[in-house]
Amino acid sequence: MHHQTSYSSAPRPTFVVLCGSTRYWDQLAEANLYETAAGRIVFAPGCNLKQLHPLWADPVQADRLKTVLDDLHLRKIDLADEVLVVVNVRLSSPSPRSPRAVPPFLRSASTALRHPQG
Repeated sequence: MHHQTSYSSAPRPTFVVLCGSTRYWDQLAEANLYETAAGRIVFAPGCNLKQLHPLWADPVQADRLKTVLDDLHLRKIDLADEVLVVVNVRLSSPSPRSPRAVPPFLRSASTALRHPQG
């Protein structure tokens, strides 16, 4: 069975990717809610490795998954029109691997960077 999708005549929605530490999972979920309600398509973290789950209970599995998630996040940024920085993310940090840091590639990305305050 072939299903044909019909879209409204409205312009293409903005694609926004949420960037922030999964330590603030609730704030990321809240940002996702507000961005979606504002008519934006949201790319958000899909896994919270800080919460226990069988998929990443084994340290080897967790390391492999972390690599996959990091790559997916970069690809989401490539697809997004905007990056929304959510809670405790700084634009500069001595350690680009810090969960509180925005990586250098993002600071020079062509995607718009904004904070929840506007």
